[in-house]
Amino acid sequence: MSDTPAPLGRISWTDLTVPDATGLHEFYTKVTGWTAMPLSMGEYDDYLMLGADGAPQAGLCHARGANSGIPPQWVVYITVSGLDEKLRDVVGLGGKIVMPVRSMGKTGRYAMIQDPAGAVCALFETVTAETT
Repeated sequence: MSDTPAPLGRISWTDLTVPDATGLHEFYTKVTGWTAMPLSMGEYDDYLMLGADGAPQAGLCHARGANSGIPPQWVVYITVSGLDEKLRDVVGLGGKIVMPVRSMGKTGRYAMIQDPAGAVCALFETVTAETT
């Protein structure tokens, strides 16, 4: 994910979460031309998938640790302001919180939601002095 926050309402990041990210990164390097850069998660590596210019394009993650229980799927992260309020709106409008708020390093926090039609995405909020 970029150090520069995406404008509100934009898709700011995309991750693919699968049981075996190591076994799948070759597929995406050959199909898309991305380069896989290991990202240590402690006991295993997830991957930043880099474009030809070296900029991160997506994440390729194992369904372990914080990602445990996520079915194999691409997840988009939509930048919002006031994450806690947005999550109350999700529930009030008939959606569900699939994964509660988690930190994303020092840059932000996110939660996975399901809309009333069943589609899943993540809402992401940049951490600022006001949100900590």
